[in-house]
Amino acid sequence: MQIQADDPRRPDVLALLEEHLADMYATSPAESVHALDPDALAAPGITFWTARDDGVLLGCAALKVVSAGHAELKSMRTASTARRRGVAARLLDHVLTEARAQGHRRVSLETGTEDYFAAARTLYATRGFTECGPFDGYVLDPHSVFMTKEL
Repeated sequence: MQIQADDPRRPDVLALLEEHLADMYATSPAESVHALDPDALAAPGITFWTARDDGVLLGCAALKVVSAGHAELKSMRTASTARRRGVAARLLDHVLTEARAQGHRRVSLETGTEDYFAAARTLYATRGFTECGPFDGYVLDPHSVFMTKEL
């Protein structure tokens, strides 16, 4: 599995992100969906990576600069055909390593409270993320869990 910086507007990535957004809207009310669209993921201040195996897209993740020393994990997604293969764990470890290399001292995230997001919450907890309050313009929301990790 190779993890590299990539363009979120590549055709196969667009399809994965469309699936991601569709699932977010299917599991959470619209006002509680905070996923970024491909153009937003290509904006300055965001680094976007894909995981591939022999060119086949397995998953993606992004890191958004919140402020000096603080970044947010965005758009973690594993392709449905690649689930249960450790893709999300490898991507998360890569993003945390890159966040440290970029000089961040903390990484935070927002994820859902619904059962659909249970595996993601468990993964984040295994990597040392703990629940926190809203950050960077988020507000308390019964459909959101906010987590953070000091690096």
